[in-house]
Amino acid sequence: MKKEDSALGKLLDNIEKLAKEDRKVTIGQIVEVLGGRSYGPFLLFPALLEMSPIGGIPGLPTALAAIIIVFAAQIAIGKEHMWLPQFIKKRQISCDRILKALPSLRKMARFLDRWFHGRLESLTRGIWLRVAALCVICLALTVPPLELLPFASTAPMAAIAAFGLALLVGDGLLMALAFVAAGLALAIGVGVVGK
Repeated sequence: MKKEDSALGKLLDNIEKLAKEDRKVTIGQIVEVLGGRSYGPFLLFPALLEMSPIGGIPGLPTALAAIIIVFAAQIAIGKEHMWLPQFIKKRQISCDRILKALPSLRKMARFLDRWFHGRLESLTRGIWLRVAALCVICLALTVPPLELLPFASTAPMAAIAAFGLALLVGDGLLMALAFVAAGLALAIGVGVVGK
């Protein structure tokens, strides 16, 4: 894969083209455009949501962890493209909303493309992808007991967010850092739960 083809800017170009072709775009169509990178946002965004102040709502971290496990399990079994329930896949987004959001998304994409640019790409594919998925599942399983302490589940969710970002940008160095963060988060989780 060429570097320019792997850039987030190129993915946004494809989403913009899709939005200009029709009045409404489905989530399924966006997932199709993202291709193999579609898992990244579905790991990243629930983790970021849990790390926000609303992550303190009782039960929400566990619910988000369950959603993450569903996506990570698909990676672990080797599904190339993410499966979504039909009611989510068919959900429509107004093209006007997508086109309005694109300028902000492009700024973020330029930042991410500048900092994360396909280093050690082999760590984002093959067996490493499955190992990362298993780490994400283990991290997500630590969330329910950690939820008993306010914001204690932030450590595993931060590591999950790092895995999601690494998959989205296709950066193996970030994936390696996510493995280190996962080890630290699991150690913290075991230490907190073991007390």
